[in-house]
Amino acid sequence: MVLAETAGAATGGLEFLWQQRGPFFSGLLGTVELSVVAGILATIIGLIVAAMRVSPIPALRVAGTAWSGFFRNTPLTLVFLATSVVLPLVGIRFAWADAIGVDTFFIFAVIALSTYTSCFVADAIRSGFNAVPVGQAEAARAVGMTFGQTLRLVVLPQALRSVLPPLASMYIAMIKNSAIAEFFNVGELTRFFDDQVRDHPEHLYAEFIAVAVGYIVLTLLVSGAFNLAERRLAVSR
Repeated sequence: MVLAETAGAATGGLEFLWQQRGPFFSGLLGTVELSVVAGILATIIGLIVAAMRVSPIPALRVAGTAWSGFFRNTPLTLVFLATSVVLPLVGIRFAWADAIGVDTFFIFAVIALSTYTSCFVADAIRSGFNAVPVGQAEAARAVGMTFGQTLRLVVLPQALRSVLPPLASMYIAMIKNSAIAEFFNVGELTRFFDDQVRDHPEHLYAEFIAVAVGYIVLTLLVSGAFNLAERRLAVSR
């Protein structure tokens, strides 16, 4: 009797999820879009901040350290709140977003998630810079390379091999952190879960499992991509 009821509930849950596949994949796509755009911006900002922290110019080192220290010690929820509330209050509303069909809250979420993640990306890249023997940079400067050329052509390619594992962990954490965007009216995977639980509480377990599987698949894809890149670099080395 119990097994029959369990099997019936499981079948009903699968049928419900199939009916809701449209909203589910829409939420999954929202998480992917948010994570990809925020990840690209976080990488760019993190690379700049890391370069500032190893710069020979004291003011740049101080600014880079301040950026990393501020966002590393600020809760992500507070960063989201400040971005989505404070920016509109000071007149930054991204009115152009409506013209191209982009949700303003999505832009706020990208800014919050990328700036928060950038400090951890910067720390990882800076650690990679420091792992490169000092003699490499000294030899580059001895042949007339500037600081920027040394960093771009000599240090960064060697540092890339050592920073891939920590970067993979940070991007996986960023995907999971993107769930906070749901509380700021951004359509993503956790928003799908919240909507479905509110409208169809009788399928709570099926909804939870579907969302959990969605996040697991995304994180496994990121992990697999970085593992592949790490093996490729190890072979080329």
